[in-house]
Amino acid sequence: GSEGATAIFLSDTPKQLASKVNKHAFSGGQATLEEHRRLGGDPSIDVSFRYLEFFLEDDQELAEIAASYRSGALLSGELKAKAIKCITGVLAHHQAARAEV
Repeated sequence: GSEGATAIFLSDTPKQLASKVNKHAFSGGQATLEEHRRLGGDPSIDVSFRYLEFFLEDDQELAEIAASYRSGALLSGELKAKAIKCITGVLAHHQAARAEV
């Protein structure tokens, strides 16, 4: 089905994951760079941030990311990159553990 193009699977490669997040994860950011810097983003509706709520274990770092995004200092693309890096680590750990079974 079409969910294969958007859902994140434990078997996804880093490239597949990055493509899915960059192309399909809804952003809570503003329409333009200038508006985002001025108005900030809404982490409560941003899919990349919601992924971080599940996968990032450091609550302090998560709070700092949310504050930075709300202020407009952190851009949507930068937030997606943080989510991709975090999830890639989780998937790599899972895939390595599974390979040993």
